[in-house]
Amino acid sequence: MPLTTLDPISAIVVIDLQQGIVSSPKVHPASEIIERVSALLTLYRKHELPVVLVNVDAAPKGRTEKPAGLDALPQGWTDLIPELHHQPSDHLITKKQWGAFTYTDLDDYLRSQKVTQVVVVGMSTSIGVESTARHARELGYSVTLVTDAMTDTNMDAHNNSIEIIFPRLGETCTTSELTALLEK
Repeated sequence: MPLTTLDPISAIVVIDLQQGIVSSPKVHPASEIIERVSALLTLYRKHELPVVLVNVDAAPKGRTEKPAGLDALPQGWTDLIPELHHQPSDHLITKKQWGAFTYTDLDDYLRSQKVTQVVVVGMSTSIGVESTARHARELGYSVTLVTDAMTDTNMDAHNNSIEIIFPRLGETCTTSELTALLEK
C-alpha cells in the first residue's frame, strides 16, 4: 500500500549506514542510497522530528549455515558515515542483533518522544531493515519503508522484502513521495 499519511510524530530510523557495510558490494549504488537518506535526514531535522541512527557491531549468537563474519571487525568498520551529519539531537543505537529494537532502548526512546510511526531506511533491506520493520509493527507502530532509500547484497532478497514482505508490515513509498508529505 502506498504511503497515505504521516502521523504528527514520525521518526526516521536509519539502519547500518556505517563504514564497513556501506563499503561492501550492494545491488544499488551506495552513493544513491546515501544521498536519499541524507536528504530525508535534513527534512526530519528541519521539521524537528526524531532521528535515530543505528549501527551494528556484532551478529546474533547461534549457529548458521552462512556466518555473518562479524567476529573481528577492522577499526572504523562500525563508524557511521559522515554523510549522515550526526547531530547532538539524534538518538544513537548500537545493535548486536539484526533488528534495532532487540536489546536496545529504541522502543523506550520512541515512546518518550510520542512517536507513533517509524520510517525505516538503510542497509540491508532483507536483514536489518526488514527485522527492524517487523519488530516495529509487532510493537504497534505504523511502519513506512522508503524503498529507494535502501539496498541489499542480493537482488532477489531485496525484491522479496519490497514486493512480498513490506506490504504486510506497513506502507511503502519513495523518497520523493515522503518528501512531498513532509513539506506539505
